[in-house]
Amino acid sequence: MSEAVWIRSGHSDPQGGPCAEWAPGRVPGDGLVPVRDSQDVGREPLMFSTPAWAAFVGEVKRGAG
Repeated sequence: MSEAVWIRSGHSDPQGGPCAEWAPGRVPGDGLVPVRDSQDVGREPLMFSTPAWAAFVGEVKRGAG
């Protein structure tokens, strides 16, 4: 995961507080999206299937809870 390019959530604390980061395209075709805590980058990221991650992002965009 050291070569992964991490993207920080647009809803993150601009002062550097805790936030979620994800790494799109980590391994093309593996079907997994890694997600990590920006405050604990050395910890193994959580891995979500692409459909599960897309559903989560869709719900967040719709304002679901």
